[in-house]
Amino acid sequence: MEVLTAERSRHDQARVAGALRARGLREGDRLVLLCPGEPDYASVVLGACRSGVVPVPLDPRLTPWERSRILDDLDAALVVESADELHALLDGEPTELDAAPRCRPMHFTSGTTGRPKGVWSGLLDAGDAAQLVAEERELWGFCATDVDLVVSPIYHSAPLRFATGTLLAGGGIAVLPRFEPAAFLDAVETVRPTTMFCVPAHLQRLRQHVDHTGCHPDLSSFRLVAHAGAPCPEPVRRWAHDRFGVDAVWEFYGSTEGQWTACRAQEWREHPGTVGRARPGRVVTVDDEGLLWCVVPPWGRFTYWRDDDKTADAWRETAAGPAFTVGDLGRVEDGYVHLDARRSDLVISGGVNVYPAEVEAALEDVPGVVEVAVFGRPDDRWGQRVVAAYVGDVDEDVLRGRATERLAPPKRPKEYERLDALPRTATGKVRRTEL
Repeated sequence: MEVLTAERSRHDQARVAGALRARGLREGDRLVLLCPGEPDYASVVLGACRSGVVPVPLDPRLTPWERSRILDDLDAALVVESADELHALLDGEPTELDAAPRCRPMHFTSGTTGRPKGVWSGLLDAGDAAQLVAEERELWGFCATDVDLVVSPIYHSAPLRFATGTLLAGGGIAVLPRFEPAAFLDAVETVRPTTMFCVPAHLQRLRQHVDHTGCHPDLSSFRLVAHAGAPCPEPVRRWAHDRFGVDAVWEFYGSTEGQWTACRAQEWREHPGTVGRARPGRVVTVDDEGLLWCVVPPWGRFTYWRDDDKTADAWRETAAGPAFTVGDLGRVEDGYVHLDARRSDLVISGGVNVYPAEVEAALEDVPGVVEVAVFGRPDDRWGQRVVAAYVGDVDEDVLRGRATERLAPPKRPKEYERLDALPRTATGKVRRTEL
């Protein structure tokens, strides 16, 4: 398995910056990445960010319908859609790079409205750019002896952040094409990684594999295993503590918009159910309705791309500074944050956020559909699976075909249920919990 070193990546980043300049991209322009993940992906992202070009990582499995909803409003200067196009960016004439990334990659999140929205940090000045790198390094301890094993799609925000943070600190990265427990254990034996970001579904599958095969993997190379993205079942969590070591395992709470907390395994054991204390430089509070709000430093602030109304809804002024919310409910007890409910109606399947509104929008114009409601059900493997309930005279295969045409695999309903009517409240809202 290939390990991309920081030294090689630095050379590649300079070539990427030169290639982007030769193609006419300038500071603030947007570079869309719609290609599979590999180690060079991180070098392209860093080469763009360190020359002021904004990378926009997208899932290459997006359907044309999904892509158009994003690209039509993005005014991208360049769209990279294949591994060959990605590698071509490594052949530019090397040019000087900024000391630190000038921006955060613009990731897109659908949100409760179903319309994808970009999380845009703006271009950072040199001071804020350096602080952004420093706070990640100080929290996670990224260093030159690290090898980060990327097991989640690298175009997602957390795995990309861990990979680029490791490279900037002088360490190396290795990327699994896809997570399979046997392949993961082979990679651990081969490259002896020191860090990893994962979601609870990865730990669950690894646990099942180890229990089923009776193998005894040597996981002692890991100094940091950070999990997030979904609630972690307690048996899986404690298994990870035992296998990787209590000192190695962390949990954190955050979103595409920003990072909120970090929690060592020992802290969780002392405060069961917590997702940790607010990260340095942040303050987490709760309003009268139970919504969690987070004050962040200047380099952690954002707007929603070309959507002033959604931006205004997400932010408010507090005594501690500007704070944002993503609609999650929780509480803070003795400084420890507890998450009571994720964003309204959100389904988390295998660590991937699936918003019912986006899936419903893809299915609601199928001929014969009167109305449709999408929700999540518990799933032993993925945490939750996506389910669609619908009213109308339409064959299930037609709905499955439309989902395949318009939606990336994680968003496609695994089950369809025909109903005479959707359960609703007195004010007409669908009772998803009843479904």
